[in-house]
Amino acid sequence: MSPLDALLHLVNLFAAPVWTSLILVALAKGWVWRQALRGVAWRRLWAESALLGSVGVVMALVTLGADGKLLGYGLWLLLASVPLGWRLARA
Repeated sequence: MSPLDALLHLVNLFAAPVWTSLILVALAKGWVWRQALRGVAWRRLWAESALLGSVGVVMALVTLGADGKLLGYGLWLLLASVPLGWRLARA
């Protein structure tokens, strides 16, 4: 595997949680809980969600031994939702 292939594999590993977090935050802040999340910046909420989603991907990769398992997807989606739930619980 060339260094470029390794880089592309790494980028593709984290692309799903980053883009899913962007969609999750856009739906939550822009459409569903607009008033409750009014005081939180889009970028901060997205960064927190993407970071925890990426942690979930790494945790799933370490514990399950492979990427692409349904349990792993559920784990990073759950972790990506934590910042939104925490902000809504505080509101």
